Amino acid sequence: MKLEPWKPPADLASERPYVVEYYYKVRWGHAEEFLALFLKNHYPVLTRQLETGRIRDVRIEQPQLHGTEAERWDYRVTLVFANVLAAHDKTHEPMVIRALYPDQALFAKEEARRFELLLAHWDLPVTEIRPA
Repeated sequence: MKLEPWKPPADLASERPYVVEYYYKVRWGHAEEFLALFLKNHYPVLTRQLETGRIRDVRIEQPQLHGTEAERWDYRVTLVFANVLAAHDKTHEPMVIRALYPDQALFAKEEARRFELLLAHWDLPVTEIRPA
């Protein structure tokens, strides 16, 4: 199934990118399983959205050293959306998922498992500061 490029409504289009950092804190001993499921099921969804233009950049990072348990996170995924409208478009990603994963039951089961492995997950929209 070929997906059309993502396009916001013309009257609401914005050229300013919208950046969100997604943090994942995984149960001890399950970080590799979480990452394997993320790369199998969610990363292809993100890369397809890169192709359509809804997302402009995807970065996956993990800390090199550890912090305190309260502040610990295992993975940070930073998405640069085309604009704020792209970030809040609730229709595009489900179409991508249906196109990539014909076995929706297996996809749902594996995504449920990925989220079972989490102790915490939070999303943090960020704004770049550009001093004059």
